[in-house]
Amino acid sequence: MTRAAGTRGAGRHVRRGMLRGLTAAVLAIASVALPTLPAAPAVADPVRDRQYWLDDYGVRSAWDVTRGAGVTVAVIDTGVDGGVPELSGAVIDGTDVSGLGAADGQTPIGSSSSHGTLVASVLAGRGTGEGNGVIGIAPEASLLSVSVALGPGARDSDEQIADAVRWSVDHGADVINMSLTRNSLEWPESWDDAFLYAFERDVIVVAAAGNRGSGTTEVGAPATIPGVVTVAGVDRSGRASFDASSQGITIAVAAPSEELVGVTPGGGYAVWGGTSGAAPLVSGLLALVRASHPELDADNVINRLIRTARPAGSTVPDNTYGYGLMDAAAAVREEVAPVTGNPVGDLAEWIRLYRRAEGVPAPQATSVPPPPAVEATPAPRDPASALPVDLRALLPSASDITEVGVPAAVLGGFGLLFALCGVAAWRQLSRLRRSGGAEERSASDS
Repeated sequence: MTRAAGTRGAGRHVRRGMLRGLTAAVLAIASVALPTLPAAPAVADPVRDRQYWLDDYGVRSAWDVTRGAGVTVAVIDTGVDGGVPELSGAVIDGTDVSGLGAADGQTPIGSSSSHGTLVASVLAGRGTGEGNGVIGIAPEASLLSVSVALGPGARDSDEQIADAVRWSVDHGADVINMSLTRNSLEWPESWDDAFLYAFERDVIVVAAAGNRGSGTTEVGAPATIPGVVTVAGVDRSGRASFDASSQGITIAVAAPSEELVGVTPGGGYAVWGGTSGAAPLVSGLLALVRASHPELDADNVINRLIRTARPAGSTVPDNTYGYGLMDAAAAVREEVAPVTGNPVGDLAEWIRLYRRAEGVPAPQATSVPPPPAVEATPAPRDPASALPVDLRALLPSASDITEVGVPAAVLGGFGLLFALCGVAAWRQLSRLRRSGGAEERSASDS
């Protein structure tokens, strides 16, 4: 599992956390102390002032409709410190699935222990007063903290994620945020069951696309799972972040992933970046949509997100921005036609096609069928069923044609050429013999 970040700049340090199997979403977290500004009524709070996305992406306007009350978002990460001022009262429950953390999931763990608190703060931070501190996209939403980790004593990472998703669903999550990546297109079958468990219970799952700057050049699971809302990252100008956003056909929308400010365990602040930060911004927006449109199921909430996004690529959707840049004001306000299925994919159908439906045997590693049994007295057969094996198994494959068919054709060609040459030579010799005999007869006559 790799967590995202990779912010550039002097004086910033990067910490990376790796999970076995989940190359743990390259938790590259860049942090830098924020400047201290003189306190004065006319001067904006130096922390809140850095949250440019609140105005640029219509968040403040959306707050006129809702601030996310009544919606619960699960943060599957390194643990959320619910004791920091910005998250006071936000974390209502939690657990640890790693075997290393606290029972309530609120003890940050792992080499990138700040990651979970940073994610939670931009998602549902409450601020520290009117206009002060970090405020999240959905400042009145509730949080569940599910801590995961690697290291000696930690459980298998694939099992951790499957258990984390199920626990989140069972404890009331409406949205699940996963700022992590497995760094592989595929995922274990245990995730099929866990994610389908969420989707069948009307829960939305959001995942970070991953960061090129951290070595994730292609979107990896869970961002490749059909039905998951995959989030790409953009810079302050709204262009794809070179360091912080992988590309892929599963991307749903893009959100800010550079120059983010968040809260660290213990109450400090950090400037950080990566799709690890873009994902919770979208999770927060989905919480706003669920709060403002409680009549909508998960499929239609996701549909609102993508249909109201501001197009950014040359085509819509594309593998860099998906359907475009998130637009909080439009997502909660605009009229959007309903859908009857998840617009970002159907996991159940994918399982049916690629894992094979229950009860249908999957192809075995040895695909050549055994020969039919020989009966001492064959029974009469219907002509329509006279062929006991699949004829496709008897046809040569592409490799057969290349490795066997071509050499045989070449040898056959040389054989034919040799035969033709032999025939020609035999005919020439016959003519010479006949010619010689004629000359001998002519000499005797004379």
